[in-house]
Amino acid sequence: MASFTSSDGTQIAYDDVGPREGRAVVLVHGIASNRNEGWKRMGWYAAFERRGQRVVALDLRGHGDSARSHDPADYERSKLVDDLIALLDHLDLNDFDLFGYSMGARVALATALTHPGRVANLILGGVGDRALQPSMAGDAMAQAMEADDPETIAVPILRSFRQFADEQGEDRLAIAAFTRAPAESLNPDDLAALSMPVLVVAGARDALAGDPQGLADLIPGARAVTLPGCDHFAAIPHALLKASVFDFLDGILDYP
Repeated sequence: MASFTSSDGTQIAYDDVGPREGRAVVLVHGIASNRNEGWKRMGWYAAFERRGQRVVALDLRGHGDSARSHDPADYERSKLVDDLIALLDHLDLNDFDLFGYSMGARVALATALTHPGRVANLILGGVGDRALQPSMAGDAMAQAMEADDPETIAVPILRSFRQFADEQGEDRLAIAAFTRAPAESLNPDDLAALSMPVLVVAGARDALAGDPQGLADLIPGARAVTLPGCDHFAAIPHALLKASVFDFLDGILDYP
């Protein structure tokens, strides 16, 4: 495991694998996940390796092997973006493809908005028009993480996230603090400033994400893809998602 220290002293774990020539793809996982579960085990490392593309993936603070805190103030979106940019500075990567899934897509989008000149292609997975609303994370998700017994969690999607966190051995109190970080609403007007190619992709059964076309419509030239038969959890390992991402990066997807 490689790690580095971010600008505020937080230790961030990451992987950096594959060839050094060509453009790297940077992967940002979702909440209660980590770089190994969200990307490596789902086949993304191997898929990019077959394409001959370098992969950089981090554990967001509070997740995986990165440092953990139980203070919500430590998980402000700007700090997550700073961690990501600090990692890429550490690796001397100034031009990269950026792919975030679910909460990771929100971090990726915030990164592209604040550092647009460094993102060559932006992929937002597991999100749609619901990204325009406050994240589902927050007190309800935090309470699910803090519950003594996951079977007492009434909302199925929250119970699924809690069970997923338990399966990964995540620090539930750190995840609860992460979800209680100050909410940052997405301003639709800001999206018009994005000039890099953007793909928005989510499963047709992903009620958490909503319609990817609704988000793509606010981004100039963005392409939306809906994956048939996939919900929020089933989409990420699916061959249809990989095909959509690779077609997008190769410039094969038609643009409106």
